[in-house]
Amino acid sequence: MRNLYCIILLSFISFFSFAQTEKTDHKLQKMITDLAKGFNGDVGIYVKSFKTGKIASLNADSIFPTASMVKIPITIGMFNKIDQGELDYNASLTYKDSLLYAGEDILGSFKNGEKIWLPKVLMLMITTSDNTASLWCQSMAGGGETINGILEKYGFINTRVNSRTAGRRMNQQKYGWGQTTPREMATLLTMIRQGKIINEAASERIYRNLIRIYFDHEALSEIPPYIQAASKSGAVDAARSEVVMVNAPHGDYVFCIATKNQKDTSWKHDNEGTMLIRNLSKMLWNYFEPQSKWKPAKGMEKYY
Repeated sequence: MRNLYCIILLSFISFFSFAQTEKTDHKLQKMITDLAKGFNGDVGIYVKSFKTGKIASLNADSIFPTASMVKIPITIGMFNKIDQGELDYNASLTYKDSLLYAGEDILGSFKNGEKIWLPKVLMLMITTSDNTASLWCQSMAGGGETINGILEKYGFINTRVNSRTAGRRMNQQKYGWGQTTPREMATLLTMIRQGKIINEAASERIYRNLIRIYFDHEALSEIPPYIQAASKSGAVDAARSEVVMVNAPHGDYVFCIATKNQKDTSWKHDNEGTMLIRNLSKMLWNYFEPQSKWKPAKGMEKYY
C-alpha cells in the first residue's frame, strides 16, 4: 500500500511539474483567444507543439463534460485488465440483450447469444463510439471506480468516469458520463502516443484504434486525409469536445477543445460548438504546416 501511495505521489509531482514548466506560444495564444471570442457558452482549449514544446491555452484547467471522450479512459481500464491477465485479449464474448444501450449502435443490433471477439468490442467502442460496447467495457474493466483509480495513479485529478460509478452521482448530474479538463485529456492522449500508459505494447494497440475514427466530420475534416491523426470526440446537447494528436510532417501537435453550457443545442453541421472545433483544427493545421496547400475538397460538406 505504501508503494502505491508513492507511485501516486510521484505521478502528481510529475504532472504538476509538466504543467509548470510549459512555455507559451504567445502568437498562437492570441489566435485561440480571438477564435473563442463571442462564443455563446463556455469553452476550454489546450494546444501543444512537440517540435517547440510550447503551448497555448484557454480555460485549460476548467472541468468540462467528456461525453464520448470518456471512452479513452474506459479503453485504458480494459487494457489494464488484459495486462494483468484478468481478461484475454483474444477472448470470444457472448452478447446479451441486457447489455443494450438504445440507439444506433452496431453492437446493439446483435441478437441475444451472438458471439463477438473482444478486440472488435474494443474497436467499436473507439472507432464508431458504440455506447453499448462502451458500457460493456466499463463493466468488464471493473467499473468506474477501478478506472478512476488508474487515472489517479497516473496523476490525473479531474478526469473521471461518473456514470454508474459509486459516489459520483452529483458529478454525473453536472457533467454526465465523464469529466475532464482540456489539459488533462490532451496529456492523456500524449502519454498513450509516448507509450507511457500501461506499457508500450498496450499504448500502441490503443493508439492504433484511435487513428481509425468513423466520425471524422469535425476536427479531422480540417486535416488532410493522408495525415495520421489519433482522436476521440464527444457530444451532448449543450457540450461538444474533441481531443486530437496530429502526426504532422513537421512535428506532432496535440489539442483538446471542450465546450459546455452552449446556447446552440442543435445537431446540425453548423452547430456553434462543432464549427468552433473545425475552425480551431483548421487554424492549427495552417499554423503548424504553413507550407501546406491542402484544403477540403469542394463539395465535401455533402458527405458530412
